[in-house]
Amino acid sequence: MDATNKNNVSTPSNLAPEPVSFTQAFWYWLRLGFISFGGPAGQISIMHHDLVEKKRWISEKRFLHALNYCMVLPGPEAQQLATYIGWLMHRTWGGIIAGVLFVLPSFFILVGLAYVYMAYGNVPAVAGVLYGIKPAVVAIVLFAAYRIGSRALKNSVLWSITALAFIAIFALKVPFPIIVLIAGLIGYFGGRISPHHFKVGSGHGAADKDFGRALIDDDTPTPSHALFSWKKMAKVAAIGLAIWSLFMAALVIKYGWSNAFTQMGWFFTKAALMTFGGAYAVLPYVYQGAVEHYHWLNPTQMIDGLALGETTPGPLIMVVTFVGFVGGWVTQVFGPDAVLASAFVAASIVTFFTFLPSFVFIFMGGPFIETTHGNLKFTAPLSAITAAVVGVIFNLALFFAYHVFWPLGLTGPIDWFSIGLTSLATIAVFRFKVNVIPVILTCGVLGMLFKLFS
Repeated sequence: MDATNKNNVSTPSNLAPEPVSFTQAFWYWLRLGFISFGGPAGQISIMHHDLVEKKRWISEKRFLHALNYCMVLPGPEAQQLATYIGWLMHRTWGGIIAGVLFVLPSFFILVGLAYVYMAYGNVPAVAGVLYGIKPAVVAIVLFAAYRIGSRALKNSVLWSITALAFIAIFALKVPFPIIVLIAGLIGYFGGRISPHHFKVGSGHGAADKDFGRALIDDDTPTPSHALFSWKKMAKVAAIGLAIWSLFMAALVIKYGWSNAFTQMGWFFTKAALMTFGGAYAVLPYVYQGAVEHYHWLNPTQMIDGLALGETTPGPLIMVVTFVGFVGGWVTQVFGPDAVLASAFVAASIVTFFTFLPSFVFIFMGGPFIETTHGNLKFTAPLSAITAAVVGVIFNLALFFAYHVFWPLGLTGPIDWFSIGLTSLATIAVFRFKVNVIPVILTCGVLGMLFKLFS
Protein backbone atom coordinates (compact mmCIF):
# COMPACT_ATOMS: atom_id res chain seq x y z
CA MET A 1 0.00 0.00 0.00
CA ASP A 2 2.88 2.38 0.83
CA ALA A 3 4.37 1.92 -2.60
CA THR A 4 1.03 2.63 -4.20
CA ASN A 5 0.62 5.80 -2.16
CA LYS A 6 4.10 6.98 -3.14
CA ASN A 7 3.36 6.34 -6.79
CA ASN A 8 0.14 8.33 -6.54
CA VAL A 9 1.80 11.26 -4.85
CA SER A 10 4.88 11.30 -7.07
CA THR A 11 2.97 11.30 -10.37
CA PRO A 12 4.61 14.12 -12.38
CA SER A 13 1.44 16.15 -12.93
CA ASN A 14 -0.47 14.56 -10.07
CA LEU A 15 -3.66 15.06 -12.06
CA ALA A 16 -7.09 14.07 -10.79
CA PRO A 17 -8.61 10.95 -12.40
CA GLU A 18 -10.82 11.24 -15.45
CA PRO A 19 -14.51 11.95 -14.72
CA VAL A 20 -16.47 8.81 -13.83
CA SER A 21 -19.52 8.03 -15.94
CA PHE A 22 -22.80 6.90 -14.47
CA THR A 23 -22.30 3.49 -16.11
CA GLN A 24 -18.85 3.05 -14.55
CA ALA A 25 -20.25 3.96 -11.16
CA PHE A 26 -23.17 1.57 -11.64
CA TRP A 27 -20.86 -1.42 -12.20
CA TYR A 28 -18.69 -0.47 -9.24
CA TRP A 29 -21.64 -0.21 -6.84
CA LEU A 30 -23.02 -3.53 -8.11
CA ARG A 31 -19.66 -5.22 -7.55
CA LEU A 32 -19.46 -3.69 -4.07
CA GLY A 33 -22.86 -5.18 -3.24
CA PHE A 34 -21.44 -8.67 -3.81
CA ILE A 35 -18.16 -8.22 -1.89
CA SER A 36 -19.26 -6.05 1.05
CA PHE A 37 -18.55 -8.58 3.78
CA GLY A 38 -17.12 -7.82 7.22
CA GLY A 39 -19.78 -5.61 8.78
CA PRO A 40 -19.65 -1.80 8.69
CA ALA A 41 -15.94 -1.63 9.54
CA GLY A 42 -15.05 -4.03 6.72
CA GLN A 43 -17.41 -2.35 4.23
CA ILE A 44 -16.08 1.13 5.03
CA SER A 45 -12.54 -0.21 4.71
CA ILE A 46 -13.33 -1.64 1.25
CA MET A 47 -14.82 1.66 0.08
CA HIS A 48 -11.89 3.63 1.48
CA HIS A 49 -9.39 1.40 -0.32
CA ASP A 50 -11.32 1.53 -3.61
CA LEU A 51 -12.60 5.10 -3.71
CA VAL A 52 -9.91 7.03 -1.80
CA GLU A 53 -6.69 5.09 -2.32
CA LYS A 54 -7.13 3.23 -5.60
CA LYS A 55 -9.66 5.01 -7.82
CA ARG A 56 -9.31 8.45 -6.13
CA TRP A 57 -12.93 9.33 -6.73
CA ILE A 58 -13.04 11.24 -3.43
CA SER A 59 -10.40 12.63 -1.08
CA GLU A 60 -9.66 11.29 2.38
CA LYS A 61 -11.07 14.36 4.16
CA ARG A 62 -14.26 14.47 2.11
CA PHE A 63 -14.71 10.71 2.63
CA LEU A 64 -14.36 10.98 6.42
CA HIS A 65 -16.52 14.08 6.52
CA ALA A 66 -19.33 12.15 4.84
CA LEU A 67 -18.71 9.18 7.12
CA ASN A 68 -19.00 11.34 10.26
CA TYR A 69 -22.45 12.45 9.13
CA CYS A 70 -23.56 8.90 8.34
CA MET A 71 -22.39 7.76 11.79
CA VAL A 72 -24.81 10.08 13.59
CA LEU A 73 -27.79 8.94 11.52
CA PRO A 74 -29.99 6.00 12.39
CA GLY A 75 -29.42 3.25 9.88
CA PRO A 76 -26.49 1.33 8.36
CA GLU A 77 -23.65 3.84 8.01
CA ALA A 78 -21.78 1.93 5.28
CA GLN A 79 -24.85 1.80 3.03
CA GLN A 80 -25.55 5.47 3.76
CA LEU A 81 -21.94 6.37 2.95
CA ALA A 82 -22.25 4.64 -0.43
CA THR A 83 -25.50 6.53 -1.04
CA TYR A 84 -23.83 9.83 -0.06
CA ILE A 85 -20.84 9.36 -2.38
CA GLY A 86 -23.08 8.17 -5.23
CA TRP A 87 -25.30 11.24 -4.74
CA LEU A 88 -22.32 13.60 -4.59
CA MET A 89 -20.95 12.20 -7.85
CA HIS A 90 -24.12 11.64 -9.89
CA ARG A 91 -26.96 13.50 -8.20
CA THR A 92 -30.07 11.83 -6.78
CA TRP A 93 -30.14 8.83 -9.13
CA GLY A 94 -26.47 8.23 -8.42
CA GLY A 95 -27.28 8.01 -4.72
CA ILE A 96 -30.29 5.76 -5.28
CA ILE A 97 -28.29 3.37 -7.49
CA ALA A 98 -25.37 3.23 -5.02
CA GLY A 99 -27.62 2.64 -2.02
CA VAL A 100 -29.88 0.07 -3.70
CA LEU A 101 -27.07 -1.95 -5.24
CA PHE A 102 -25.31 -2.01 -1.88
CA VAL A 103 -28.15 -4.15 -0.48
CA LEU A 104 -29.79 -5.78 -3.51
CA PRO A 105 -27.44 -8.80 -3.83
CA SER A 106 -27.77 -9.44 -0.10
CA PHE A 107 -31.57 -9.27 -0.38
CA PHE A 108 -31.79 -12.04 -2.98
CA ILE A 109 -29.13 -14.18 -1.29
CA LEU A 110 -30.95 -13.93 2.06
CA VAL A 111 -34.32 -14.67 0.48
CA GLY A 112 -32.81 -17.81 -1.07
CA LEU A 113 -31.25 -18.89 2.23
CA ALA A 114 -34.47 -18.16 4.10
CA TYR A 115 -36.41 -20.35 1.66
CA VAL A 116 -33.99 -23.24 2.17
CA TYR A 117 -34.26 -22.67 5.91
CA MET A 118 -38.06 -22.75 6.02
CA ALA A 119 -38.54 -25.51 3.42
CA TYR A 120 -35.66 -27.82 4.36
CA GLY A 121 -34.63 -26.73 7.85
CA ASN A 122 -35.70 -30.07 9.32
CA VAL A 123 -33.43 -32.09 7.02
CA PRO A 124 -30.77 -33.57 9.36
CA ALA A 125 -27.77 -32.08 7.54
CA VAL A 126 -29.33 -28.59 7.35
CA ALA A 127 -30.56 -28.81 10.95
CA GLY A 128 -27.06 -29.82 12.05
CA VAL A 129 -25.48 -26.82 10.32
CA LEU A 130 -27.99 -24.47 11.94
CA TYR A 131 -27.38 -26.13 15.30
CA GLY A 132 -23.65 -25.50 14.95
CA ILE A 133 -23.81 -21.85 13.93
CA LYS A 134 -25.92 -20.76 16.91
CA PRO A 135 -22.96 -20.98 19.36
CA ALA A 136 -20.86 -18.99 16.89
CA VAL A 137 -23.47 -16.22 16.98
CA VAL A 138 -23.14 -15.97 20.77
CA ALA A 139 -19.38 -15.44 20.44
CA ILE A 140 -19.81 -12.94 17.59
CA VAL A 141 -22.32 -10.81 19.49
CA LEU A 142 -20.03 -10.81 22.54
CA PHE A 143 -17.18 -9.69 20.30
CA ALA A 144 -19.38 -6.93 18.85
CA ALA A 145 -20.00 -5.59 22.36
CA TYR A 146 -16.27 -5.75 23.09
CA ARG A 147 -15.27 -4.12 19.80
CA ILE A 148 -17.68 -1.21 20.16
CA GLY A 149 -16.98 -0.85 23.87
CA SER A 150 -13.21 -0.78 23.48
CA ARG A 151 -13.54 2.06 21.01
CA ALA A 152 -16.28 4.02 22.75
CA LEU A 153 -15.94 3.57 26.53
CA LYS A 154 -13.04 5.86 27.40
CA ASN A 155 -14.08 7.09 30.84
CA SER A 156 -16.23 6.28 33.86
CA VAL A 157 -19.16 8.39 32.68
CA LEU A 158 -19.58 6.39 29.50
CA TRP A 159 -19.09 3.12 31.39
CA SER A 160 -21.88 4.21 33.74
CA ILE A 161 -24.21 4.85 30.81
CA THR A 162 -23.44 1.34 29.52
CA ALA A 163 -24.20 -0.21 32.90
CA LEU A 164 -27.46 1.72 33.28
CA ALA A 165 -28.57 0.76 29.77
CA PHE A 166 -27.89 -2.91 30.51
CA ILE A 167 -29.88 -2.75 33.76
CA ALA A 168 -32.70 -0.90 32.02
CA ILE A 169 -33.19 -3.48 29.28
CA PHE A 170 -32.22 -6.63 31.22
CA ALA A 171 -33.92 -6.05 34.56
CA LEU A 172 -36.50 -3.35 33.88
CA LYS A 173 -37.44 -4.36 30.30
CA VAL A 174 -37.30 -0.74 29.15
CA PRO A 175 -37.99 -0.51 25.38
CA PHE A 176 -34.92 0.16 23.28
CA PRO A 177 -36.18 3.47 21.76
CA ILE A 178 -36.57 4.96 25.24
CA ILE A 179 -33.02 3.90 26.13
CA VAL A 180 -31.72 5.61 22.98
CA LEU A 181 -33.71 8.78 23.73
CA ILE A 182 -32.52 9.01 27.35
CA ALA A 183 -28.90 8.32 26.35
CA GLY A 184 -29.08 11.01 23.68
CA LEU A 185 -30.41 13.53 26.18
CA ILE A 186 -27.67 12.62 28.66
CA GLY A 187 -25.10 13.18 25.94
CA TYR A 188 -26.70 16.44 24.81
CA PHE A 189 -26.68 18.05 28.25
CA GLY A 190 -23.55 16.25 29.45
CA GLY A 191 -21.63 17.52 26.44
CA ARG A 192 -22.31 21.05 27.61
CA ILE A 193 -21.61 20.47 31.28
CA SER A 194 -18.54 18.26 30.89
CA PRO A 195 -17.62 18.05 27.18
CA HIS A 196 -14.32 16.20 27.71
CA HIS A 197 -16.23 13.13 28.91
CA PHE A 198 -18.05 12.81 25.59
CA LYS A 199 -15.25 13.47 23.10
CA VAL A 200 -14.58 10.01 21.73
CA GLY A 201 -14.18 10.50 17.99
CA SER A 202 -15.26 8.32 15.13
CA GLY A 203 -12.61 5.67 15.48
CA HIS A 204 -11.90 5.57 11.76
CA GLY A 205 -8.58 7.36 11.74
CA ALA A 206 -7.50 10.83 10.85
CA ALA A 207 -7.52 12.43 7.49
CA ASP A 208 -3.74 12.87 7.32
CA LYS A 209 -2.75 10.75 4.30
CA ASP A 210 -2.21 11.88 0.73
CA PHE A 211 -3.19 9.50 -2.06
CA GLY A 212 -2.89 12.09 -4.82
CA ARG A 213 -5.42 14.42 -6.37
CA ALA A 214 -8.98 13.09 -6.22
CA LEU A 215 -11.91 13.65 -8.51
CA ILE A 216 -13.74 15.20 -5.54
CA ASP A 217 -10.79 16.74 -3.70
CA ASP A 218 -10.53 18.79 -0.52
CA ASP A 219 -10.82 22.04 -2.45
CA THR A 220 -13.27 20.85 -5.13
CA PRO A 221 -16.29 23.20 -5.13
CA THR A 222 -19.57 21.69 -4.05
CA PRO A 223 -21.54 20.71 -7.18
CA SER A 224 -24.69 22.66 -7.89
CA HIS A 225 -27.04 19.81 -6.97
CA ALA A 226 -25.39 19.54 -3.53
CA LEU A 227 -25.80 23.21 -2.57
CA PHE A 228 -27.91 23.67 0.54
CA SER A 229 -31.22 25.46 0.78
CA TRP A 230 -34.05 25.15 3.25
CA LYS A 231 -36.47 24.88 0.34
CA LYS A 232 -34.58 21.91 -1.08
CA MET A 233 -34.46 20.21 2.33
CA ALA A 234 -38.21 20.68 2.82
CA LYS A 235 -38.86 19.35 -0.69
CA VAL A 236 -36.87 16.17 -0.08
CA ALA A 237 -38.59 15.65 3.28
CA ALA A 238 -42.00 16.09 1.66
CA ILE A 239 -41.18 13.65 -1.15
CA GLY A 240 -39.85 11.07 1.32
CA LEU A 241 -42.94 11.39 3.51
CA ALA A 242 -45.19 11.16 0.44
CA ILE A 243 -43.51 7.95 -0.76
CA TRP A 244 -43.82 6.42 2.70
CA SER A 245 -47.46 7.52 3.03
CA LEU A 246 -48.33 6.23 -0.43
CA PHE A 247 -47.01 2.74 0.25
CA MET A 248 -48.50 2.60 3.75
CA ALA A 249 -51.87 3.79 2.46
CA ALA A 250 -51.77 1.13 -0.26
CA LEU A 251 -51.15 -1.57 2.35
CA VAL A 252 -53.93 -0.29 4.61
CA ILE A 253 -56.43 -0.03 1.74
CA LYS A 254 -55.53 -3.44 0.31
CA TYR A 255 -55.10 -5.47 3.50
CA GLY A 256 -56.32 -3.40 6.46
CA TRP A 257 -54.38 -1.98 9.39
CA SER A 258 -54.11 -5.19 11.42
CA ASN A 259 -52.81 -7.32 8.53
CA ALA A 260 -49.26 -8.67 8.86
CA PHE A 261 -48.01 -6.80 5.77
CA THR A 262 -49.25 -3.45 7.06
CA GLN A 263 -47.92 -4.05 10.55
CA MET A 264 -44.54 -5.01 9.12
CA GLY A 265 -44.37 -1.74 7.23
CA TRP A 266 -45.26 0.25 10.33
CA PHE A 267 -43.03 -1.68 12.72
CA PHE A 268 -39.92 -1.64 10.52
CA THR A 269 -40.33 2.06 9.84
CA LYS A 270 -39.97 2.57 13.60
CA ALA A 271 -37.09 0.10 13.71
CA ALA A 272 -35.30 2.01 10.93
CA LEU A 273 -35.42 5.16 13.05
CA MET A 274 -33.92 3.30 16.02
CA THR A 275 -30.84 1.79 14.40
CA PHE A 276 -28.31 3.99 16.18
CA GLY A 277 -25.08 2.08 16.74
CA GLY A 278 -25.58 -0.53 14.06
CA ALA A 279 -27.69 -3.63 13.56
CA TYR A 280 -26.71 -5.30 16.83
CA ALA A 281 -28.19 -2.37 18.71
CA VAL A 282 -31.59 -2.56 17.05
CA LEU A 283 -31.90 -6.36 17.23
CA PRO A 284 -33.33 -6.25 20.77
CA TYR A 285 -36.05 -3.90 19.50
CA VAL A 286 -36.74 -6.18 16.54
CA TYR A 287 -36.85 -9.13 18.93
CA GLN A 288 -39.31 -7.36 21.24
CA GLY A 289 -41.64 -6.65 18.33
CA ALA A 290 -41.21 -9.50 15.86
CA VAL A 291 -40.84 -12.34 18.38
CA GLU A 292 -42.64 -11.31 21.55
CA HIS A 293 -45.39 -9.01 20.27
CA TYR A 294 -46.27 -10.12 16.73
CA HIS A 295 -44.98 -13.73 16.93
CA TRP A 296 -43.73 -13.59 13.33
CA LEU A 297 -40.89 -15.92 14.33
CA ASN A 298 -39.52 -17.62 17.45
CA PRO A 299 -36.26 -16.96 19.36
CA THR A 300 -34.41 -19.83 17.68
CA GLN A 301 -35.35 -18.54 14.23
CA MET A 302 -34.14 -15.08 15.23
CA ILE A 303 -30.71 -16.48 16.12
CA ASP A 304 -30.60 -18.48 12.89
CA GLY A 305 -31.48 -15.36 10.91
CA LEU A 306 -28.64 -13.42 12.51
CA ALA A 307 -26.21 -16.21 11.66
CA LEU A 308 -27.35 -16.25 8.02
CA GLY A 309 -27.10 -12.45 7.91
CA GLU A 310 -23.51 -12.67 9.13
CA THR A 311 -22.53 -14.92 6.21
CA THR A 312 -23.94 -12.73 3.42
CA PRO A 313 -22.65 -9.46 1.94
CA GLY A 314 -24.33 -6.17 2.72
CA PRO A 315 -25.20 -4.52 6.04
CA LEU A 316 -26.11 -6.81 8.94
CA ILE A 317 -29.42 -4.99 9.32
CA MET A 318 -30.42 -7.10 6.29
CA VAL A 319 -31.34 -9.70 8.89
CA VAL A 320 -34.73 -7.93 8.84
CA THR A 321 -35.21 -9.40 5.35
CA PHE A 322 -35.02 -12.84 6.93
CA VAL A 323 -37.44 -11.75 9.67
CA GLY A 324 -39.90 -10.52 7.04
CA PHE A 325 -39.59 -13.69 4.96
CA VAL A 326 -40.24 -15.97 7.93
CA GLY A 327 -43.08 -13.72 9.10
CA GLY A 328 -44.70 -13.85 5.68
CA TRP A 329 -44.25 -17.62 5.53
CA VAL A 330 -45.87 -18.07 8.95
CA THR A 331 -48.76 -15.63 8.53
CA GLN A 332 -49.65 -16.94 5.03
CA VAL A 333 -51.32 -13.72 3.93
CA PHE A 334 -51.96 -15.16 0.45
CA GLY A 335 -53.19 -18.48 1.85
CA PRO A 336 -51.57 -21.88 2.56
CA ASP A 337 -51.02 -22.59 -1.14
CA ALA A 338 -48.91 -19.46 -1.69
CA VAL A 339 -46.62 -19.27 1.33
CA LEU A 340 -43.56 -18.52 -0.81
CA ALA A 341 -45.29 -15.55 -2.43
CA SER A 342 -46.41 -14.28 0.99
CA ALA A 343 -42.87 -14.66 2.31
CA PHE A 344 -41.25 -12.87 -0.64
CA VAL A 345 -43.68 -9.95 -0.52
CA ALA A 346 -43.22 -9.64 3.26
CA ALA A 347 -39.42 -9.64 2.87
CA SER A 348 -39.71 -6.93 0.20
CA ILE A 349 -42.00 -4.80 2.37
CA VAL A 350 -39.70 -5.06 5.39
CA THR A 351 -36.59 -4.24 3.37
CA PHE A 352 -38.24 -1.25 1.66
CA PHE A 353 -39.49 0.36 4.87
CA THR A 354 -36.22 -0.33 6.68
CA PHE A 355 -34.05 1.44 4.10
CA LEU A 356 -36.34 4.24 2.88
CA PRO A 357 -35.44 6.58 5.79
CA SER A 358 -31.71 6.18 5.05
CA PHE A 359 -32.14 7.60 1.55
CA VAL A 360 -34.30 10.45 2.82
CA PHE A 361 -31.74 11.39 5.50
CA ILE A 362 -28.88 11.46 2.99
CA PHE A 363 -30.71 13.52 0.39
CA MET A 364 -32.05 15.89 3.08
CA GLY A 365 -28.88 16.40 5.08
CA GLY A 366 -26.18 15.92 2.46
CA PRO A 367 -26.36 19.49 1.09
CA PHE A 368 -26.10 20.92 4.61
CA ILE A 369 -23.12 18.70 5.42
CA GLU A 370 -21.40 19.82 2.22
CA THR A 371 -21.49 23.38 3.56
CA THR A 372 -19.75 22.40 6.81
CA HIS A 373 -16.41 20.81 6.03
CA GLY A 374 -15.62 20.74 9.74
CA ASN A 375 -16.61 18.75 12.80
CA LEU A 376 -20.27 18.03 13.37
CA LYS A 377 -21.86 19.04 16.66
CA PHE A 378 -23.50 15.66 17.29
CA THR A 379 -20.56 13.88 18.88
CA ALA A 380 -21.71 14.16 22.52
CA PRO A 381 -25.18 12.61 22.02
CA LEU A 382 -23.65 10.01 19.68
CA SER A 383 -21.03 9.08 22.27
CA ALA A 384 -23.70 8.57 24.94
CA ILE A 385 -25.94 6.57 22.59
CA THR A 386 -23.00 4.39 21.58
CA ALA A 387 -22.20 3.74 25.25
CA ALA A 388 -25.81 2.69 25.86
CA VAL A 389 -25.67 0.47 22.78
CA VAL A 390 -22.79 -1.51 24.31
CA GLY A 391 -24.98 -2.41 27.30
CA VAL A 392 -27.85 -3.36 25.01
CA ILE A 393 -25.64 -5.60 22.87
CA PHE A 394 -24.25 -7.34 25.95
CA ASN A 395 -27.82 -8.06 27.01
CA LEU A 396 -28.47 -9.47 23.55
CA ALA A 397 -25.46 -11.80 23.91
CA LEU A 398 -26.83 -13.11 27.23
CA PHE A 399 -30.25 -13.60 25.65
CA PHE A 400 -28.76 -15.64 22.80
CA ALA A 401 -26.53 -17.63 25.18
CA TYR A 402 -29.53 -18.57 27.31
CA HIS A 403 -31.47 -19.98 24.33
CA VAL A 404 -28.40 -21.79 22.96
CA PHE A 405 -27.08 -23.27 26.23
CA TRP A 406 -30.53 -24.14 27.67
CA PRO A 407 -32.64 -24.84 24.55
CA LEU A 408 -35.47 -26.28 26.69
CA GLY A 409 -35.27 -23.62 29.40
CA LEU A 410 -33.44 -23.53 32.72
CA THR A 411 -35.31 -26.63 33.90
CA GLY A 412 -33.98 -28.60 30.92
CA PRO A 413 -30.52 -30.08 30.31
CA ILE A 414 -27.47 -27.96 29.51
CA ASP A 415 -26.18 -28.26 25.95
CA TRP A 416 -22.48 -28.82 26.66
CA PHE A 417 -21.56 -29.21 23.00
CA SER A 418 -22.92 -25.72 22.28
CA ILE A 419 -20.99 -24.33 25.25
CA GLY A 420 -17.83 -25.94 23.88
CA LEU A 421 -18.42 -24.53 20.39
CA THR A 422 -19.08 -21.07 21.83
CA SER A 423 -15.80 -21.27 23.74
CA LEU A 424 -13.88 -22.24 20.60
CA ALA A 425 -15.57 -19.50 18.57
CA THR A 426 -14.87 -16.95 21.30
CA ILE A 427 -11.16 -17.85 21.35
CA ALA A 428 -11.06 -17.67 17.54
CA VAL A 429 -12.54 -14.17 17.27
CA PHE A 430 -11.02 -12.65 20.40
CA ARG A 431 -7.57 -14.22 20.54
CA PHE A 432 -6.77 -15.04 16.91
CA LYS A 433 -8.94 -12.38 15.20
CA VAL A 434 -10.45 -14.94 12.83
CA ASN A 435 -12.98 -13.49 10.41
CA VAL A 436 -16.66 -14.01 11.19
CA ILE A 437 -17.50 -16.07 8.10
CA PRO A 438 -14.86 -18.83 8.64
CA VAL A 439 -15.95 -19.09 12.29
CA ILE A 440 -19.60 -19.53 11.34
CA LEU A 441 -18.85 -22.00 8.55
CA THR A 442 -16.54 -24.07 10.76
CA CYS A 443 -19.07 -24.21 13.57
CA GLY A 444 -21.77 -25.15 11.07
CA VAL A 445 -19.72 -28.09 9.77
CA LEU A 446 -18.91 -29.24 13.32
CA GLY A 447 -22.59 -29.00 14.27
CA MET A 448 -23.61 -31.01 11.22
CA LEU A 449 -21.05 -33.75 11.98
CA PHE A 450 -22.13 -33.84 15.63
CA LYS A 451 -25.81 -34.25 14.72
CA LEU A 452 -25.16 -36.84 12.01
CA PHE A 453 -22.92 -39.06 14.13
CA SER A 454 -24.31 -38.58 17.64
